[in-house]
Amino acid sequence: MNGTGRADGSAGEALPAGARPLVSALMFSAGLLGNLLALGLLLRGRRGARQRPPALFHVLVLALVVTDLLGTCSVSPLVLASYHQNLTLTSLARGGHICLYFGFAMSFFGLATMLILFTMALERCLALGRPYFYERFLSPRTGLVVLPAIYTFSAALCSLPLLGFGRYVQYCPGTWCFIQMHLEPHRSRGLNVAFSLLYATLLLFLIVAVLLCNLSVMANLARMHRRGQRSRRVAAPEQPRGATGCGRRMFSMAEEIDHLLLLSIMTITFVICSLPFTIRAYVNKFSEAEDDHRWDLLALRFLSINSIVDPWVFAILRPPVLRLMRSVLCCQVTPTAPDSHAVSSAVTKLPARPHLCGQ
Repeated sequence: MNGTGRADGSAGEALPAGARPLVSALMFSAGLLGNLLALGLLLRGRRGARQRPPALFHVLVLALVVTDLLGTCSVSPLVLASYHQNLTLTSLARGGHICLYFGFAMSFFGLATMLILFTMALERCLALGRPYFYERFLSPRTGLVVLPAIYTFSAALCSLPLLGFGRYVQYCPGTWCFIQMHLEPHRSRGLNVAFSLLYATLLLFLIVAVLLCNLSVMANLARMHRRGQRSRRVAAPEQPRGATGCGRRMFSMAEEIDHLLLLSIMTITFVICSLPFTIRAYVNKFSEAEDDHRWDLLALRFLSINSIVDPWVFAILRPPVLRLMRSVLCCQVTPTAPDSHAVSSAVTKLPARPHLCGQ
């Protein structure tokens, strides 16, 4: 098993003078509260919809929240324990095993979260772009295959530093352990830094893939909108006979736009939180400038914030908020929530006021 080291150049066992647990405690509290709130909202929503099976998208959302919750609870208490005992992570246990665990857990849950987000984007892309393939081969049970595959791949990749390819090291102020990003000729091999480049490249690939999937969803929604407008113009003289089908399309459009809004905002947070680490990994590999561990610490904090922000995005973007955002995007504010009566009444008025919002 590959050992741990210090990336900050400090050799003491005690934390630096002035180190305070306030930021770490606030991050832990926000992450724990947000994930529990999001999990409660998801389970509460399922109680009201027991008559139909959950969609694959909602299964993935639930998996994302549970993964974020486990990630927050697996590493944050160690940071608080480090502050409480005034000891660095490598000093909390002999052999630096806590640092190894911390680095593995942080990289594992970070990668698993991002892979689930990519799976959500791909699921929406296939649902709209390849509907026949989606209906035939994908179902909520697909999540029972995809999710274990994601966790297995993440665990296998993040175990490489434990086997000698890469290295988990401690970062200043001694309460963080993560993948080594700096080459230290007197102590390290090039493979140690190469793993950080591999991890960063995978994050960059996921960023590009999620953005492409979202662009594909937008293009398919625009195509559905144009097709719906043409069908409404054709069906206008025969409105009573065509109303039901048109109403289903409009309701489906509204649901797809809600999914796109939620996924887009989560993608934005994913990009903002992942890019700093990706940039630092490439800079540390190819730049000959003097190491600046403050920027490394900032990149790691951005990476850890992703699991805190995601559940709050889901908790805040409830259906009423999504309807308001949908109305703003369509340049039309809707004062009431759509239910079965509202959908049917809106259908009868579609020829007079066609719109994308599906209210």
